[in-house]
Amino acid sequence: MAHIYDPTNIFARILRGEIPNKTVLETANTLAFHDIHPQAPVHVLVIPKGPYVTFDHFAAKATVEELVDFHRTAAAICAMLGIASGDGYRVISNAGVNGMQEVPHYHVHILAGRPLGRLVERAVT
Repeated sequence: MAHIYDPTNIFARILRGEIPNKTVLETANTLAFHDIHPQAPVHVLVIPKGPYVTFDHFAAKATVEELVDFHRTAAAICAMLGIASGDGYRVISNAGVNGMQEVPHYHVHILAGRPLGRLVERAVT
């Protein structure tokens, strides 16, 4: 998969302040905000501030500081929202067309607050 970053994507525009967001937590390298179309009672998006397209792109190219900050920020959000010790939560990252990625900027969805069902339906053969 090519990792060509599109600087006009909605998350890039949010990072530049062109589009408002409901921030949950912001650090030097990471921004977390509420999803505008939540799929669960808790639905937070966590994005790196750098121009990364997918998980593998971020994991391969981000600095150690970016990697640590991103994951520690996600952990802090789970603690802040009280889901770290609750009934559970799900972290999802979609990549590419088959992964149903809608925004070409690496991000994770943190979802909680209700039973979320199976992540992937079993294939019928």
